[in-house]
Amino acid sequence: MSALANRFSYRGLRKLDGTRPLTEIEMREVAPSIFAAEAHESRSARYSYVPTVDVLHGLQAEGFAPFMVCQSTSRIPGKSEFTKHMIRMRHPNQIGKGGAPEIILLNSHDGTSSYQMLGGWWEFVCQNGLMRGTTGEDIRIKHSGDIIRNVVEGAHSVLRTLNVMNDQRSDMLALPLPEDARRVFAKAALALRYDDDENGNSKAPIEAERLLQPRRTAELGDASSLWRTFNIVQENAVRGGLQGRRADNARTRTREVKGLDQGVKLNKALWILAEEMQHIMRKAA
Repeated sequence: MSALANRFSYRGLRKLDGTRPLTEIEMREVAPSIFAAEAHESRSARYSYVPTVDVLHGLQAEGFAPFMVCQSTSRIPGKSEFTKHMIRMRHPNQIGKGGAPEIILLNSHDGTSSYQMLGGWWEFVCQNGLMRGTTGEDIRIKHSGDIIRNVVEGAHSVLRTLNVMNDQRSDMLALPLPEDARRVFAKAALALRYDDDENGNSKAPIEAERLLQPRRTAELGDASSLWRTFNIVQENAVRGGLQGRRADNARTRTREVKGLDQGVKLNKALWILAEEMQHIMRKAA
């Protein structure tokens, strides 16, 4: 496999995607907060500090490897070494034709975030990666108490959900969606992605149907399944680049979702939408 798929830095976030496991040298350059030796000076004595790298090493011992890291930046001098960060980890031996399950870690060392762990799925075709967003599997751990034990237990809890997620993926792949259901899915996704203006009109520069257009011919054959509908809509909503028009009718392109928090929120909401659509369609069958 090639070394790195995507590396960029922009206002508010730095990110590195890999098509093979990332080294600690590569991760340190983009997300130094992962390796912070102590908490930010603003934290009180009640703040229990455990370096994210300790959790990283624990999951590496279980066979998982980091394939993506990103970190928020800060304008406050000296704080960029402690800000919110994310690691997406996969088991290299479990990466197949359809993709691979992931453990997603979010944390900060400046008090802006608790430990958060989610189950995820990296889709091989589009490489956009969904996040499971049901409440029961969104593990949050405060920086207090026996944090080491809580983090370890949380990681094992997320690991147990990955098999369930794989089963859901298989079921969604086998579940065809009628065109009206696909349009409803796209409209809901567009509403999640864009706010309304003061008059209650959507600020979206495109129609919902644009989110249903696959970017690769490989997806045309089975684009009507719930899983492919979900992945096509998700990638279009997150990656942007779709041609549209602003309110003044000037041509524009949709923007990529680059904010860490915004990306997590949108991914989780789209997963919940897919799960609910799955339940509705199964009940109607």
